This record gives sequence, structure tokens and C-alpha cells, in this order.
Amino acid sequence: MTVPNLLWLRQDLRLHDQPALVAASHEGPVIPVYILDDDAPGPWAIGGAQRWWLHHSLAALDVRLKAKHSRLILRRGKTVDVLQQLLDETGAGQIHAIRHYEPWWRKAEDALADRIVLHDGNRLARIEDVTTGAGTPFKVFSSFWKALQSHLPPPEPLAVPRAIHAPASWPASDALADWRLLPHKPDWATRFAEDWIPGEAEALGKAKDWPKEVAAYDRRRNLPSEEGTSRLSPHLHHGEVSSATIYHALGHDAASAAFLRELAWRDFTAGVLLALPDYGSVNGRRRYDALPWRDDADAQHDLKAWQQGRTGYPIVDAGMRQLWATGWMHNRVRMITASFLVKHLLIDWRAGERWFWDCLIDADYGNNSVNWQWVAGTGVDANMFGRIMAPLGQSEKFDAADYIRDWVPELSGLSDTTIHDPDAHGVRPRGYPAKIVGHREGRERALAAAATLR
Repeated sequence: MTVPNLLWLRQDLRLHDQPALVAASHEGPVIPVYILDDDAPGPWAIGGAQRWWLHHSLAALDVRLKAKHSRLILRRGKTVDVLQQLLDETGAGQIHAIRHYEPWWRKAEDALADRIVLHDGNRLARIEDVTTGAGTPFKVFSSFWKALQSHLPPPEPLAVPRAIHAPASWPASDALADWRLLPHKPDWATRFAEDWIPGEAEALGKAKDWPKEVAAYDRRRNLPSEEGTSRLSPHLHHGEVSSATIYHALGHDAASAAFLRELAWRDFTAGVLLALPDYGSVNGRRRYDALPWRDDADAQHDLKAWQQGRTGYPIVDAGMRQLWATGWMHNRVRMITASFLVKHLLIDWRAGERWFWDCLIDADYGNNSVNWQWVAGTGVDANMFGRIMAPLGQSEKFDAADYIRDWVPELSGLSDTTIHDPDAHGVRPRGYPAKIVGHREGRERALAAAATLR
């Protein structure tokens, strides 16, 4: 029997359209491996909500592999060391893997360069090929989107291999339960399973159904009270479905154009990481290093109120409570809650980014950091700092009344007119907090802070 190859899995937990798996299968026996590495990412080890998803996604993937007479090997430790050990243990010839763009994964790929074969498959196009005339990654999305067109459509999705040949013997594997990825004492994820089913089967089902809804996406995506988004983001983040699969399910026409731009945003943020790998902790516009963020006891109190959904702004509180309960938040509300923290509370965007990293099931390093810096105005392609979302106006404009009722039950008895700003109408119920900062007060404080940079 030919020597086996290792299939190194990360955020590509699928069998369909899995080029690394297909290549490894053509060469001989395959040993699929997932390594839980909390060391290589440093401060970006996956957060609690992602761990819940990861547990169920790995379990689902193992079931699909066993249906192909294969299995998933689990190991915990430093990725490069574990893979070197597995190469020695199994006599494997090489490692097949899909290319990743997080700086810690690129470092690991470089360390394994003499034994690894990298494949493209998690993006619409190979990010290194979508560059400026100078050959550098784009830092402005509109320019990136225009350049991406010449690389589309992506290749047709690859079918699952008919057979995944097993090695003569399997290496030892950790038990998934021993990793203790699921929360306990207390189990704060009790609501997650009501909203989500991790795994490739669910991801492919959503990708198949989404074309029936996508024509209404551009109109409905900003309406929190409607189910107008695809809810594919956690499946995409964990690689349970590929961007190419979704692209080809939709086609490329006017009906799907708005959604395809959002899909391309994921590719754009990967390019930003190529250019600026520390983007999750460093301002894209370094002049904002001098911005006087609040960092006193009052700011910490306000941060806690924001995290708990107790700010006195119903749309903000609804979003933060949805995030905690389900591991996800509507995209329009993500922008509102982020703007409120950065502008109204004048709290460093990195505090919000870290909270989202721990609480979001789809917390992607590129998306999370680029999105926060876009809202904060500190990024390379960002909203101006002086553009401050008015949360009360946004709530009314995007008809969030029913969304607020779902997540802030204290306000469920209020009318569509009064629910967006109970204080202003004199109907704030007992037990619901007053605003922690006035809109005008917060706006003026933010503008005064920005003025110091001039």
C-alpha cells in the first residue's frame, strides 16, 4: 500500500468542494486531522461561542467521514509540533491543506513548507492574485471588488471523493468530549441549539435554499425584525460550505449581486490581513493612536452595561442580548452596537472587538477586525470617525420594533411609536435602565475627542 498523506483541517470542515481532500485521495490513503491549538494564535485563540460550534461541527464531520470508511483524528497542542509528530508516527509522505490567511496559520504553513501542499478553496479567488497594479493587496473594497471580477466565476465545486482510503493503521486520537469545548457550570449556550445546527449537511441545505430568497436580500437585510439574511456566516467561517458552492448555487445576476458583494467582503478582509497581519490590534490609520479613548472606572461601568444589554437604548440592548443568547447578531445591529460603543461611549474599538470575538459563533479574524475598524473610522477603508450612527433613528428607520420586543421583553408592551425611545415618550418601564449617555452628549464628546487629532 502506498504511504498515507495527512489532511490538515482548520476552518474547512467539509467533504464537498474540499480540494485538499480530493488531492490527498488521488494519491492514496488519507488521515484527516484536526488540531486544537490555543498556542499559535496567541490572544486570538478561538472564543467560547466558536468552541460550542466547533464541538458540534467536528462531531458532524466525523460522522460523514465514517460513512466513507474514514475517521477524524483529533490532537491538541502546538500545530507544527503535532503535525511533525504525526508525520513520524504514520510515515505519511506529506500534508495536504487549504490555504489560510490568519497570520498564525501562515506562520505554521511556512514552518512546514517542505512537507505541505497548499490548495485554494476557501475563497472566491486566490487572494494573492487579486492585487493592485503594484502587486500589493487592495486596502479599498470598491477597488478590490472591481478587480475580483476578472477572477470570477470561481471553479465549479468539487464532488466528494467516491472513496477515502484508510491507512493500514490509524494513529491515536483524542476524544472530542475530553476537549471540553462545550460550556458548563453554567451552560450559557442553552439557546444556541434552538437557532443553529452546525455541520456540512445543514450548510449545504441552506446554500441550496438561499437562491429562493436572495432576490429580496438587498431590501430585507437591514430589517432586524425580518429573517432577511442568509444565516450562512457561521457555516462559511468554519468552512462547512465553500464560497464557490454558494456562488454557483446563486449564479451571477442582478438578483444576487448585493449578496455576492458581501461574500466578496470575506475575500477582501483576507487581503487586508496579507498586508496588515496585526490588524486586529493596531489601528489601520496610525494617527488614531493618539485618540483619547475613555479608560476610567466610568468607562468600565459603561462597557459592562453595553455587554449586558443595559444601556437604555433599546436597539443596542436587543442586539447585545441576541448576541449573548444565540452567538450571533443581525448585521445592521452589529454596526449600530459597535458605533454606540466607539462613538457614544468613546470606548476603544478593541474592547468591543474582543467581546465579539468571544461571543460570536462566526468570529472571523479578518472580518471582525476589519468591520470594527470600519465602524470606528480607524481602518484603511473605513467610515469617517465623525459619522456617528443615531441608534434611536436607526431603530425607527429600519422598523426594529418587533426585534426589540423579542430581545428586550421589558419593553414588549410598548407601541411601535414609543418602543424605540421610551425615555423620550415618558413610558420607560420600571426595571429598564435610563440611557447611560444622551445622544447629543455622546456625539459631542466623540467629536471633541476627534478634534484633538487635528
